[in-house]
Amino acid sequence: MRHILVLNSKGGCGKSTIATSLAAYYAIRDERVTLVDYDRQASSLDWLRRRPENRPPITGVAGFQDGFRPVPRNTDVVVIDAPAGCHGRELTDLVRHAETIVVPVLPSTIDIVASSKFIDELQEVGKVERREVKLAVVGNRVREVTLIAQELDDYLGKLKMPYVTKLREAQNYVRAYTRGLGVHELPEYLAWPDWEQWKPLVSWLNSKRSQPKAA
Repeated sequence: MRHILVLNSKGGCGKSTIATSLAAYYAIRDERVTLVDYDRQASSLDWLRRRPENRPPITGVAGFQDGFRPVPRNTDVVVIDAPAGCHGRELTDLVRHAETIVVPVLPSTIDIVASSKFIDELQEVGKVERREVKLAVVGNRVREVTLIAQELDDYLGKLKMPYVTKLREAQNYVRAYTRGLGVHELPEYLAWPDWEQWKPLVSWLNSKRSQPKAA
């Protein structure tokens, strides 16, 4: 059973957007997927309630209420949508359940500063220090050819973890969420630029580089 944690203590950085599209990506590839929502706002579970019955099924779990106990044993991929403000023991407990962590960061000075502090804390978590979990960062809601986008590139490129891709700010993510879909389930003519930006992320996730040797 594979566990992918989408994590950043900074609120509003697009964790649920990435988590839901990841869940849908694996579901349409015939993987048995469970989406665990640890955020009490329950945005991922709301998305799942919107999901059409004719789409590949995804099991939803309210992690903020039940933890991981209801995850079906035959699940292939668990995608975990972490809450904002995750620090200390809560952070350690979430990391304990993951083999792979994706950290989305927005192109703003506030987000860069907050994420820098969070990533420092994350790297001090025992499981991360022991290299029993693999980390990657993703630039999210990026508008190209802006000064702050370049600042984000410079910051993420200097981190001691893979900077795998950047995702543009696009209405396709709003369209997908509203319909209970992932971005890969939108029509190709509409979403092909987003598919291209997702390729490096899913390629990394599907490679051995994203999983610790003991996983």
